[in-house]
Amino acid sequence: MTRPVFPNLVVGRSDLAEVQPWSIVPGTSHRGAASCDFATRRLTVPLGSTPADRVVRAHELVHLRLSPAHLDRDGALSDISDRALTCAEELRVNTVLARLSFATDQLRDGSERLSGERLSELGNWQEAVFFYVAVHGTGSAREYLGGVRRVRPEWAKALRAFSAALNGTLREFSTVKMTSTQLADGSMVPAGYLDVTVRLARLADRVAGAQAPSTAEELKQFRRSLQPGGRRPASGTFAPLVLDTTLEYKVIQSRVGGGRVSPEVYGSGGARINRLLTDPQQRIFTRRRVGAGAVVVIDQSGSMDIPVDELEALLEAVPGVTVLGYSHRPGDAVGNPNAWLLADRGRRALGWPLGNVGNGVDGPVLRYALSLRRNRDRVVWVTDGQVTDSNDHPNEGLSEECAQLVRRHQIFLVRTLGEVAGCLRVGGIQSIQFGEFGRIGRKLRNLV
Repeated sequence: MTRPVFPNLVVGRSDLAEVQPWSIVPGTSHRGAASCDFATRRLTVPLGSTPADRVVRAHELVHLRLSPAHLDRDGALSDISDRALTCAEELRVNTVLARLSFATDQLRDGSERLSGERLSELGNWQEAVFFYVAVHGTGSAREYLGGVRRVRPEWAKALRAFSAALNGTLREFSTVKMTSTQLADGSMVPAGYLDVTVRLARLADRVAGAQAPSTAEELKQFRRSLQPGGRRPASGTFAPLVLDTTLEYKVIQSRVGGGRVSPEVYGSGGARINRLLTDPQQRIFTRRRVGAGAVVVIDQSGSMDIPVDELEALLEAVPGVTVLGYSHRPGDAVGNPNAWLLADRGRRALGWPLGNVGNGVDGPVLRYALSLRRNRDRVVWVTDGQVTDSNDHPNEGLSEECAQLVRRHQIFLVRTLGEVAGCLRVGGIQSIQFGEFGRIGRKLRNLV
C-alpha cells in the first residue's frame, strides 16, 4: 500500500528556512536510497507501509523538520570536519525518532556486518568511528559492531567505550532542546544543531583522530580520554603538512646566502676602466660569487616560545635564506595551515602566525625543507627535539623517523634563533650535543 507524504506539514521551523513546496521521489528503505535535499527541495523516501518504510520515511521528515538548510562553516563550525557533522546529525535525528517511539531497530538493511568487516580489514579507524556514530542507537549498530569484532576485537571494545560516551552526552539534552530550530544567539545556526550536533561532531572528530587502541593499556588510556576533561588521545601519526599560501611578501636585500661581487683581472664584459688608475692590480672586471644558501626550519610550538623580535632579528640577519616556520593545532580536523614560509630567498613575509601550540608535523616539514634545497644548501632545524604526533603526544616511532632524517641529510640542530647565523658560517658536519635535544638527541645517540 502506498502512503501519501506531506512534507510541508512538518516544517514548522523557527529559523529562516523557506516554506515552499517539496517534490516527492519514491525511494526504498535500503541505506543511501532515501534522502532530504534542501538545495533542490526533493524528498526521496519509501512510500510503502512496512515497519522499515515507516521509520525511514519518518527519519527523512525529521531531517526536513530539524536539519539546517544552509550552514556557514565559519565560527563555531570552522574546526569540525564535514564527515563528523554529517554523522552527528544522523545520530541526533535517530535519537529524536527513538524518543518519539519510532522503531529505530528497523533502521538496518543487512549490509552493516559486512561494512564493519571491510573497514576493519582496511584498517580505516577514522571511518569506522564515523560510521558507528551514524548508526548508533539503531538496529544497525549491533550488526556493525559484530563485523568489527570479527576482524579487530580491540576496535569493538573501543567503540563500545565510545558508545557510552555518546549516550552520556545525549542524556544531557531534553527533547525540546534537541529539536530546537531557534537561531542561537549571534549565530545563523539553529540552537538544537549547535548545542547537540556540533558537540557530538567534536567528540567524533576527537575519537576518529586518535590512534586505534591495540593493547589493554592503550584501551585504558582511550577510555580515560573520553571522560570529561580527559586529554585528547594520541594519534600515533604526523598531521599532513598544510602550507599557508595567504601570506604577503616584500623584497629584501640579500646578504647571507646570496650573491657576492668580487673584482677580477679577467672577464667577458662589463669592464670598469677607471680601475686601471684606482686598483693597484688593475682588476677592471667583476665576478658574482654565489655562496651556498640554506633552509632554516623553526619549531614555533608552545614549548619553544620563540619571541617575535627574535624572528625579526633572524630575518634581518639572514635575508637571503629560506625560513620555514611550523606548528600544528592538536586535533585539527579541517586542514588549517600548520607551516608558513617566513622568508624565501630575498622575500620576507609581512606578517606570520605565532604558532598553533603543538608540533604535530615535524617529519613532513623536514621533508618539505629538504625539497627546497638547492645544490649545497644546508638545512638548519631550530628545535628542542620534542617531536609529537598530530594530537601533540610524544611518540618513539615518530622521533626515530625525524632522527633518521637528521642523520641521513646532515641537518644541523640548534636550540635558539641566535645560533643560526653561526651555523651558516661553519663548514663540515655538526658535532651535536645530544643532551640538548630531547627525544631527537637520544635517538641520534643510539644511531651513532
